[in-house]
Amino acid sequence: MTDVAPETDSNAKAYSVSELAFALKRTLEDAYGFVRLRGELSKVTHHSNGHVYLTIKDERAAIDGVVWKSSVRNLSIRPQQGMEVVVTGKITTYPAGSRYQMVIETMEAAGVGALLAQLERLKAKLQGEGLFEASRKRPLPVMPAVVGVITSPTGAVIRDILHRIRDRWPCRVIVWPVVVQGDAAAGQVANAIARFNELTPGGVVPRPDILIVARGGGSIEDLWAFNDEGLARTVAAGTIPLISAVGHETDTTLIDFVSDRRAPTPTAAAEMATPVLAELRGYIGDLSARLHRCGGRVVEDRRGRVEHAGRALARVPDLVEMAAQRFNLAASRLGAGLSRNVAAHGTDLVRVSARLNPALLRRPQQVQADRLERLAVRLEPAMERRLERAGDRLTSLSKLYASVDPSAPLKRGFARVHRTDGSLVRQGASLVSGETVRLVFADEGRDAIIDGQAGAPARPVKPARVSKPPPPSNQGDLF
Repeated sequence: MTDVAPETDSNAKAYSVSELAFALKRTLEDAYGFVRLRGELSKVTHHSNGHVYLTIKDERAAIDGVVWKSSVRNLSIRPQQGMEVVVTGKITTYPAGSRYQMVIETMEAAGVGALLAQLERLKAKLQGEGLFEASRKRPLPVMPAVVGVITSPTGAVIRDILHRIRDRWPCRVIVWPVVVQGDAAAGQVANAIARFNELTPGGVVPRPDILIVARGGGSIEDLWAFNDEGLARTVAAGTIPLISAVGHETDTTLIDFVSDRRAPTPTAAAEMATPVLAELRGYIGDLSARLHRCGGRVVEDRRGRVEHAGRALARVPDLVEMAAQRFNLAASRLGAGLSRNVAAHGTDLVRVSARLNPALLRRPQQVQADRLERLAVRLEPAMERRLERAGDRLTSLSKLYASVDPSAPLKRGFARVHRTDGSLVRQGASLVSGETVRLVFADEGRDAIIDGQAGAPARPVKPARVSKPPPPSNQGDLF
């Protein structure tokens, strides 16, 4: 009995890569020759050859798809980013890339995609607040001195903008680098817009006259950061005019509605923000030439009008001769006129002077003199009566002063009591034992000390005893 070795893997058939790839292709096409699929469109690309390349996705997976040129015209809708659709076709593979995809034959709209539905709700909210109104959009400066650009520092977008501005209107460009895709993009772009608006004119960093927010094209997911509500409100709150240049001409984001202008491409944004220096120079030159031509025509027109008016005027010699004749005629009549005028005034003077009489001047003077005499007669008695009344009043005031003079009682033997601070003591009960007071008499004042209690009878003051000198001693002096 002989042992037989089992067949090893080396005896299995070896497929070539192409054979295996096409075998898998046939297997998928046979198993999934007709598939009806529902999902959201993403990364829709209309190729120049007529084919449409796209991706169908849901929350957890995505499948690439293609609509051949022959089937595009039969579609009931035009594929767009974010649309939710129902498609039919077959599953096949792309052997050269080891990828599978769906060849789409029909496409129907299944409703607005989740992202687009969210965007529409946000748009309706901001539109209701008036952030999209044309009246709040600011005009762009005609000749900006500083342009602020908010975009990625790498890539073709910033190069296109800088190249276009350099060719059209050489000015200072300040680039604020940000990421333009992903979760951090909206916050960075909003922060850049806010910081630009906080700059003060004349500072170390000049304040831009206009802002450009730019990004290249992409899918709705790539551009979704520019649909952020906070970013839209930051754009609306800014004071610097802003141009939105996000995506290509067919791409639309929320920032496009709140910005002051929307540009289809970043290059178009640079053209909106800046004039063409050569065109301005040409325009100014054309205006200068037109100004000279108009000035020349005005001068010629005025010259013609002056010449025409000059022909209608009389000749200077004729005017002078006529005036000379009138002057000579008036001069010849002037002497006789002056003589007649003097004679007339002389007659008037004689007539008036005949009525003048010195008595007319003395009569008012006599009237005034009589009036003064009458006043003088009445004035002396009036003054005497007034002086008499004034003397009586002065006598009454003197008697009143004498009656209230505080020093008058002192002459009759009274005294005033003052405290040490000079105040007058009006009641004895207000004094305390031992208090020092000053007694003011008619001739002088003396200090005193209060003794005894209030209400006690005054004690008689005994005269001070005078000590007698000792009797003389008869003892002699030892010295």
